[in-house]
Amino acid sequence: MNQRTHPLLWKQLLQRSARGNLSLQGQIREMLVSAILDGLIAPGSLVPSGRELAEQLGVARNTVVLAYKQLADEGYLLSRQRSGHFVNAEFVAGLRARDPDTGTAQASPAPADWDARLRMRPSRQRSIHKPADWQKFSYPFLYGQFDASLFPTANWRECCLKALSVLDIRDWAPDHINRDDDTLVQQIRTRVLPRRGVWAAADEIVVTVGAQHALYLVADLLVGPQTSLALEDPGYPDARNIFARHTSKLLPIPVDADGLPVDERLHDVDYLYVTPSHQCPTGVTMPLERRRRLLQLADERDLIIIEDDFESENRFGGEPIPALKSLDHNHRVIYIGSLSKSWAPGLRLGYIVAPASLIQEMRALRRLMLRHPSAFIQRAFALFLSLGHHDSQLRRIALAQQQRSRAVLDALARHAPQCQVTPVIGGGSCWLRLPDGVDTAELARRAAARGVLIETGDVFFFGQPAPGPFLRLGWQSIPEKSIEPGVVALGSLIRELQASR
Repeated sequence: MNQRTHPLLWKQLLQRSARGNLSLQGQIREMLVSAILDGLIAPGSLVPSGRELAEQLGVARNTVVLAYKQLADEGYLLSRQRSGHFVNAEFVAGLRARDPDTGTAQASPAPADWDARLRMRPSRQRSIHKPADWQKFSYPFLYGQFDASLFPTANWRECCLKALSVLDIRDWAPDHINRDDDTLVQQIRTRVLPRRGVWAAADEIVVTVGAQHALYLVADLLVGPQTSLALEDPGYPDARNIFARHTSKLLPIPVDADGLPVDERLHDVDYLYVTPSHQCPTGVTMPLERRRRLLQLADERDLIIIEDDFESENRFGGEPIPALKSLDHNHRVIYIGSLSKSWAPGLRLGYIVAPASLIQEMRALRRLMLRHPSAFIQRAFALFLSLGHHDSQLRRIALAQQQRSRAVLDALARHAPQCQVTPVIGGGSCWLRLPDGVDTAELARRAAARGVLIETGDVFFFGQPAPGPFLRLGWQSIPEKSIEPGVVALGSLIRELQASR
């Protein structure tokens, strides 16, 4: 490439490297590295002088000079006195993968047969699907997604900066092996769990990379091929998939208006997975009396309960019903919680509360998986809790979601009265039954074409086909002003499909 005769090409390369989170100097460095590795600048060739490149890009000469100096320090460029900077041919050759030239024609060896080596195919399990570009859709009625308008940017940035102090860095930067950040565990003990009526010692808590990681730890440690496990139907698909990875003896129990029924079907199972605070996906809450009956049955039948309390904080009014764990006097409940699901699911922070002997083994198993969750994120979140930001964030989210839920339910009553809505008292979604005969997969395809994203209900059911046409309609990530026009479009599509039957 002749750099002197193609100044416009440098500008195009710089535009391609432009990113809001990079300084101008960083963008120039990235541009030059890409040009070198992509072969646009030949190894050993002279790059433009700092003054020349600065003029071509319309930037300060010192910005280019500093970028050149750093690339020379890293080995990409060689600086020769009075000659300028050259591409370091030996360094680039070491970075590029080259096919050896044997000089003779040889038959290519057979590629590895990975299909024959796979012991399982997780990609074929039925899971919740959300398009990666969901934020580009006008009406994303999705559950469990990020809402930029509700993210506490200033408060979270403050906590991250505090965690970057010299003393804090010395605390979290070393390898913790299988330990957690002591300050985060203390905050979970004193600020998070008491709101659910749960009291635990420090050695009864382990931090996880989200609630889903917690479920995998529990399953890997406790569930084997001969283990029988009951779970809700419909229920959380990833929990079903995780447990199915370990045992085929799964017992789906249909839920009712109060969640999981407590009856003789639970008499002969080893474990029960349940979401009592906001049943996934219907959103119903298990009453206190049923919770007590369930714990009594657990004592009588030697049953262990895995309680997923993923959305316990998000209640629209009244006092929250105590967690099952708070009523457990005989250590029969393994309690799983999430710290970030409702406002920043990308942080991936959860925890498990269980007897100390079980937590000790979970820490040892976690060490084999990933040692421990990011110690920096743990410290930043501990500060977020201790400064009261988490409490205020939960109140803010609860208010926003209460307003959005009211807007969704009102719009459904006006524009889709043919849908049956399961009443909810909190959470970020509602469960709909559509008129019989409506193809939910076709509805989802047509809705997406009009900018409306919905979650079909079939993936939540254990058996196939699903017992009817259901949808989970979420309001966590959709602006309130977009709710009514989105429901109008959805109601119109439902009527179209009804008419075409």
